[in-house]
Amino acid sequence: MTHIALYRAWRPQTFRDMVGQQHIIQTLQNAIRENRVAHAYLFNGPRGTGKTTAAKIMAKAVNCEHGPAIEPCNECGACRGITAGHVMDVIEIDAASNRGIDEIRDIREKVRYAPSEVRYKVYIIDEVHMLTAEAFNALLKTLEEPPGHVIFILATTEPHKLPATIISRCQRFDFRPVSLPEQTERLLQICREENIAADEDAIAYIARLSEGGMRDAISLLEQASAFGGGRITLEGAVEVTGGLAADQFYELAEAVRDRDVSAALPLVEKLMQAGKSADKCMENLIYYFRDLLVLKLAPSSGAVTERVVDEGKFRAMADAFDAERLFRLIDTLNRYQTEMKHALQPQTLFEVALMKLCADSGASSSGASVSAGQGAAPAADSAELQRLRQQVEALERKLEQLARSGAGSGEPERGAAQAAQRPSGQRNAVGGRGGFGSGGLMRTAVKLDPFLAAAGSPATGQVRSRWGEVLHRVKETKITVHAWLVDGEPVAAADDTVLIAFKNTIHRETTEKPANREIIERVLQDVFGKPLRLATVLQKEWHSASAGGGSAEQRGEPLQLQPEEAGGGEPGEPPWVEEAVKLFGEDLVVVKED
Repeated sequence: MTHIALYRAWRPQTFRDMVGQQHIIQTLQNAIRENRVAHAYLFNGPRGTGKTTAAKIMAKAVNCEHGPAIEPCNECGACRGITAGHVMDVIEIDAASNRGIDEIRDIREKVRYAPSEVRYKVYIIDEVHMLTAEAFNALLKTLEEPPGHVIFILATTEPHKLPATIISRCQRFDFRPVSLPEQTERLLQICREENIAADEDAIAYIARLSEGGMRDAISLLEQASAFGGGRITLEGAVEVTGGLAADQFYELAEAVRDRDVSAALPLVEKLMQAGKSADKCMENLIYYFRDLLVLKLAPSSGAVTERVVDEGKFRAMADAFDAERLFRLIDTLNRYQTEMKHALQPQTLFEVALMKLCADSGASSSGASVSAGQGAAPAADSAELQRLRQQVEALERKLEQLARSGAGSGEPERGAAQAAQRPSGQRNAVGGRGGFGSGGLMRTAVKLDPFLAAAGSPATGQVRSRWGEVLHRVKETKITVHAWLVDGEPVAAADDTVLIAFKNTIHRETTEKPANREIIERVLQDVFGKPLRLATVLQKEWHSASAGGGSAEQRGEPLQLQPEEAGGGEPGEPPWVEEAVKLFGEDLVVVKED
């Protein structure tokens, strides 16, 4: 039997055949029994939960020749005609392909005429949320004052897209996902009556995979039956649905448990070669760690997934993780799963997620310092990693200096010459919150010595490695702050302070505002598990300090500002030059001599 034949054979023909929607069935049957059928209904819920089927059964129940009856007889001419789709007075419309105002106007014209074959005209509009705004407006008046012989049944998976004026004119019924035991029982019943041999664990896996949709469950059942040649096993169901077998889950979890990246990456490649999709692997891995967490925190709840074959190995794996680490693993996988929806290379993102899990050290949950995670690796590996990191950062600084010395800096030559003529203490002065900004605001000076010394430290490396997470959380908190902060990059972390270098003065000054600073420092504390302060510097000032001598601030001397630094122009320049610098910033103002 093909899937179409199997689904039609098991499609409910009466209310009592439906699975998992007893609360809705009872309400509809009581309305029919008491002759209080409404003129408009809204059926909403996940796909495959019986919305359109219930609408057709409702149409048969109110039009049955032996009724209206709480259950259609399915034997009279009206019931058989509606089931076959031959009755002209029961109209099923797909709003996804008939979504314009012309189709709705056609309905408005025809509802005035009495039904020709049965008691009620029933309009079933599927995927009603796809209608245009003009079509909804055209439908509104008809829903408000329909003729007595017309019933509208609107079905949708996205009720939030419907105008409130439409919803308020309908009786709304929320279809729930079918529970796992009800799905399992129905699938086993189908297998018995269709002579399909099936293992119970395979049926439970199919039911779980359908996520509450009975239609999807029957489709997967037929697919697994065809793959297994009439017998459905758990291995066959996992293979045909593109899932991961229990031993593959165990191997991935074992690599994460041992923090063994060299074991995790070949497993990913093996899965990809077997035709598994990266997003499906990510989803299944989240479920696996979720099940480990449930087993650890609520071992007697019975909520563990039925995919588990060897319960002893599963419990041993759950005991190998503490609850806090499982929470962190699920949180990390969930963030990467969100990013994977827009990724061009999902396999690479899946590999990065696994490497992130293997590198998890627990520093953020224990309130340890930013660099505490380095202690998880052996001492020799940590020293080698730090040496390589310092070499990379040194090369980056040299490349930045070369770029600044050439045409790539974008700095006007006159401005560079002026900077070179200033004393070194003024060139290296950091206007963290201490120099005058482009708007004439005073900021406290930041001493660079601790940050220059810490530029290659593990703490700085930890901040750099997690900076993407910081930006992501700032964006979630307030997107405007993220728009300014994304212009900067962390250059050093010392004395519980993170130094951010900005390319542009206005981005730096906006980030320094108290409200914005508070948001950023709160996110830093959440990410690194300890209070961290924010300090800022312009990139050109940081590069200048990194390239040569200490500034006046580093030597402990008071900061002496030249007139052009305080006001933005040269001594003796006209007042309008100073005003231009205050308005646009010294980076954007160049004074040319005639």
